[in-house]
Amino acid sequence: MIDRGLSLAEVDGLLEVAGASVDIVKLGWGTAVVTGNLGPKLERYAAHGIPVVLGGTLTEVAIRQGRVDGLIAWLRELGLQHVEISDGTIEIEAAVKRELIERLSAEFTVFAEVGSKDVDFIMPPYIWVEQIERDLDAGAWKVIAEARESGTAGIYRADGEPRTGLIEEIAHSVDPARLIFDAPQHRQQVWLLKHFGTECNLGNIAPADVLSLETLRLGLRSDTVERFATGGED
Repeated sequence: MIDRGLSLAEVDGLLEVAGASVDIVKLGWGTAVVTGNLGPKLERYAAHGIPVVLGGTLTEVAIRQGRVDGLIAWLRELGLQHVEISDGTIEIEAAVKRELIERLSAEFTVFAEVGSKDVDFIMPPYIWVEQIERDLDAGAWKVIAEARESGTAGIYRADGEPRTGLIEEIAHSVDPARLIFDAPQHRQQVWLLKHFGTECNLGNIAPADVLSLETLRLGLRSDTVERFATGGED
């Protein structure tokens, strides 16, 4: 789930209604730096056993500014055990990304992200596969297939339609269980669940969509009733 700046009241409401359906929370892009309720918010999530990761854009900025050590120190201070390493906004040399994943995976659970946030940038499937495999080999726990918070880039077309050929080629070479597919839009969630099954890892889910997604997984919504709802016995 992506937290773009929820208030404590909103976090409490979310946890009351749908906390059991949230596996991890990402504080979107660099919002953690400017939010006024970071400490109490992290305490709320921790009390419910929900890990928190800061947005990968923050890591990209730290790399550009030469402040990676400062970011690591801050993660320790906040008590965070997860970190995202991406290059969707700022181009990072492959060797630099690999070295950082290797370094941080010794202390943190690393999410690596592959794919550009640029809607007009098209990357061949074999490059996606190469980058994903390289990040996993370097020590990433899972790799996120980029789509932006809008779901209009990376593994999706500008209109939000899945790049089905690309996704299938990636999944043919990499175990989908090691991937997290960004899927902020309802139709994207439905397509991925139908294609890969109810346990497919989905990311960039809005707080308001957490329960909706859970019902899709359980076959409790019309989109997936025929696919996932099991029939009873007389």
